[in-house]
Amino acid sequence: MKKKNEFSFYISLVFRNFASKSDINMEEKQMKERLVLRTEGLVKRYGKRTVVNDVSFDVKQGEIVGLLGPNGAGKTTSFYMTTGLIVPNGGHIYLGEEDVTTFPVYKRARAGIGYLAQEASVFRKMSVEDNILSVLEMTGKPRDYQMKKLEELIKEFRLQKVRKNKGDQLSGGERRRTEIARCLAIEPKFIMLDEPFAGVDPIAVEDIQQIVWKLKYRNIGILITDHNVQETLSITDRAYLLFEGRILFQGSPEELAENKIVREKYLSNSFVLRKKDFQLLEEERKAREEE
Repeated sequence: MKKKNEFSFYISLVFRNFASKSDINMEEKQMKERLVLRTEGLVKRYGKRTVVNDVSFDVKQGEIVGLLGPNGAGKTTSFYMTTGLIVPNGGHIYLGEEDVTTFPVYKRARAGIGYLAQEASVFRKMSVEDNILSVLEMTGKPRDYQMKKLEELIKEFRLQKVRKNKGDQLSGGERRRTEIARCLAIEPKFIMLDEPFAGVDPIAVEDIQQIVWKLKYRNIGILITDHNVQETLSITDRAYLLFEGRILFQGSPEELAENKIVREKYLSNSFVLRKKDFQLLEEERKAREEE
């Protein structure tokens, strides 16, 4: 498990660097020219069993998309094919117009597809700030830039109080914030989040949701797969539901929650969607900090 976690971290070191988020004109241009990460007709077989059959979905920069489904539906396999951890038997994966189907994980990372694993990927014996610096040092930027960027990320992700703490001293929420900050040190175009709400307490879940919500305003596309349906749907712009290896439904969280077939096969008839106003939550958090 340790080897796998460190592998996930090393992969994050090769993300391509982009323009500073402070360049407003560049951000506006990016929003108008949003890249699309899409899959077309993905197929995966294990022996004679087909676990994913003709699955197509897409994520645009600047939006949050959920990939949902019951156990055995093929959602995790589809997610891992998108990240490059599993090789499909059929279909294609495109980043913009570039076919990345055969790209290994590290090459997808270079192209701008970031991946945060469910398992902890921080260096456990390194401090929070050293975890982030270890990525910044890979950018080749001047030391002054690295230190300035470090301070920006520490502040943005509210890691000031734990910046000297080792990775194995962090709570689940602190660890996730550190992992996301480290990933953003060299700004990918897309981030694949694998079970981001697993292993964290309810307060930390809302904290992570707010962080993910803000990522889309950096023009980053987010694909989330998580067993926590309520928390995932409360933050996504769109969602895909897989069932028995195929896309059963796609649409907004509201459309998914109201669909009769979806409720019968997955959500249950008692499910009630609870959307959150993350703009209001962010304003309330800032007000508390100013008191």
